[in-house]
Amino acid sequence: MAPEDFVKSYEAALGRQDWESVAPLIADTARVVFSDGRVLSGKAAIRAAYEHNFATIKGEEFRVENVEWLVRTDKAAAYGFDFRWSGYIDGQLASGSGRGTAVLARQDEVWVLVGEQLGPKS
Repeated sequence: MAPEDFVKSYEAALGRQDWESVAPLIADTARVVFSDGRVLSGKAAIRAAYEHNFATIKGEEFRVENVEWLVRTDKAAAYGFDFRWSGYIDGQLASGSGRGTAVLARQDEVWVLVGEQLGPKS
């Protein structure tokens, strides 16, 4: 799997709104910073936040666009990207977008997310 394949797999897994699809793509020690400033350290904290989002946002569509590779080696990669999401919260259409940066590591021949920071577009 190439780092580009990870991006496609991660986008698809989030779109399925199923933690079991996302879990293999997240490192145990990963750290994610959400757009609202919440810092999630470790796979258990990330799982709780993602499952909350899956339960709250019905029919969510999540898109990753304009991927820009910052670095790619055999063992690590980092990329910047635009993201957008839409879905229904309490029956009302909701959406958002922003810019993110992600860091990947190659573990056991598989690329996993070790860090991600999401924020507003500047």
